[in-house]
Amino acid sequence: MPESPDLTAIYEAVVARVHAQDYERAETMLREVVATDAAPMSLWRLLAVVLRAQGKAREGRDLLDMLARQVPGDLSNRFDLAEVLLLLGDFERGWREYRYRYSLEHTQSIERKVQRPRWDGRPIPGQTLLIHDEQGFGDTFQFMRMARWARERSQARVIFEVNPETFSIAKRMWGDEDIVARGTLPVTFDQHCELMSLPMAMGLTLADLPGDVAYLSPDAQRVAHWRERLADVPRPWVAMVWAGRPEHTNDSNRSMPLKQLAPLGASGATFLSIQKGPASAQANTPPDGMSMVSLSDEIRDFEDTAAILHLADLLISVDSSPVHLAGAMGRAVWVLLPFVPDWRWLLDRDDTPWYPGMRLFRQEARAQWAPVVERMAQALKQFVAERRDDAA
Repeated sequence: MPESPDLTAIYEAVVARVHAQDYERAETMLREVVATDAAPMSLWRLLAVVLRAQGKAREGRDLLDMLARQVPGDLSNRFDLAEVLLLLGDFERGWREYRYRYSLEHTQSIERKVQRPRWDGRPIPGQTLLIHDEQGFGDTFQFMRMARWARERSQARVIFEVNPETFSIAKRMWGDEDIVARGTLPVTFDQHCELMSLPMAMGLTLADLPGDVAYLSPDAQRVAHWRERLADVPRPWVAMVWAGRPEHTNDSNRSMPLKQLAPLGASGATFLSIQKGPASAQANTPPDGMSMVSLSDEIRDFEDTAAILHLADLLISVDSSPVHLAGAMGRAVWVLLPFVPDWRWLLDRDDTPWYPGMRLFRQEARAQWAPVVERMAQALKQFVAERRDDAA
């Protein structure tokens, strides 16, 4: 009788391969085990992780779908299924599964505990609906447009609660009434909906996008301040962000050091660093040939960022909140995307239905930024030449 495989040892060996980013070998090891019908759920789940890391989104979806049918109570799996469905553009199923995002151990603490029903998208005239943001700043900028749609659809009095960091920007979009900053006195309401539950409630499809274009705007006084600050800086101006939040789970894949963007310097543009966090110090010693003005230490908040983006000719950035702020303002944005992108960027396209005019520059192989930067460098040379021709 053949000896049973040591599944614990196999699991540990596969995890070691994953940590070493040797996903191909990890997949081979897992395939051998699951083919025996002896694999526990943990190994199947690990196979789904390995498939996604290799960009095999459709295979990963089929596997996660199978696991969801077999173990419907595995809510972590349901959330992973949601993300891959959304990545593949299956909004109908994806938003439905996305509701499980607050059933995970690491997200339960941030769920808003509300003793009122969640709005289901139907008109509720005469009632008060609370819409509240919930996740990162980029999510808030991206989905803020849907709060306005919900105000029309619900026929209710809608109160929009938003984080303090984006409150003033949201207020220009929303109006002075019925908007509150998170953490202030609670309001009375009949139903509620998280900002990122609106797509499920309202049945958002790809055909509904982009909807409102340039729904966010900068503060005029901040624009005047930054226009004066940059008066002597040669144009064209390219705002730049090369690193996201270090604590983000996928930061190692989506961020890069500034030196990797050195080929962009040959375009002759002036780069405005709006990078925040530890990576901002790199702007003090930019790559040879790159003319850069570091504004990082002068940026107090998103209002300053919005004003700079309003004045800049272009934003070049990794996947980060300024991308969504600029996109929501209708500005020109080029985004550097990793081989396996966040779900909102979909697959196999260099544009996005969320923001008209935005260009996506994708890795064609894992961790390979150099070809992406080279493509962008060629495009930037043309962009700068066209701007100078227009100014002549």
